[in-house]
Amino acid sequence: MSLENLRDWIGRTQVMEDLVAPFPVRALIATFDEKDPDPRNGDPLPPLWHWLYFLDAAPQSKIAPDGHAERGDFLPPVPLPRRMWAGSRFSFDGEPLRIGETIARASEIKSVEPKTGSTGSMVFVTVKHTVSGPRGVSFVEEHDIVYREAAQPGEKPKAPRPAPADATWTKKISPDPVLLFRYSALTFNGHRIHYDQPYVTGAEGYPGLIVHGPLLGMLQIELARRAHLDKVVRSFEFRALSPVFSGPAFTVQARHEADGSATTWVADPKGGLAQQGKAVFR
Repeated sequence: MSLENLRDWIGRTQVMEDLVAPFPVRALIATFDEKDPDPRNGDPLPPLWHWLYFLDAAPQSKIAPDGHAERGDFLPPVPLPRRMWAGSRFSFDGEPLRIGETIARASEIKSVEPKTGSTGSMVFVTVKHTVSGPRGVSFVEEHDIVYREAAQPGEKPKAPRPAPADATWTKKISPDPVLLFRYSALTFNGHRIHYDQPYVTGAEGYPGLIVHGPLLGMLQIELARRAHLDKVVRSFEFRALSPVFSGPAFTVQARHEADGSATTWVADPKGGLAQQGKAVFR
């Protein structure tokens, strides 16, 4: 399909509604191994925890070979086989969502852009999500998806640059297959790169199971948020730079900045910079 045809998807919209049920929150607290109290109706939903809702429940007959829903409905049918979460940006200008509420998400394809990198052709798709609750718009998210060519024989990932060494807060995470499976289950994510070892190493050419980009993003904002419990998150952004794989522990880190914000990042087991971000508070 030509790029011009793919750009026909720009402006396409989708609206979903959901109920902020307490169990997914309880299950994610357990998955993060925190000691938070049981969630109750009326409790605010932490930033990014809306990813437990608005889940894409495509029929089994409409699942593509990679485990995702087939493209061409809401997302454009990009003819490149590998798909990754490239990053997200959030602006929290409204009231927080709360457990027990009915919420809505209005999504729009904002851009479809081709690029060429060291591993060949890529297409970046940006989706804007406007999420609302009973008190109006709660926040706006922009989500970047990257589609890439199939892995070439002998292709090796480029070594990431070193992560910063001046963290104010640090948390070590052991990304075993159970953690990845539980997060996939909570977000109804069928992407096989997160749980199917023969697929991810054979069909996509990676050395092991890949830790979800949004999981890394949630761990980043959680570290920063829990260090600023007297403040409210105003904005957050993160960008994926290099994959993190199941196996040895990686670290989530954040640095306090003079303006009160927090720079966040993920350091892979060898100290490489895998993902970076920034949280701003009010």
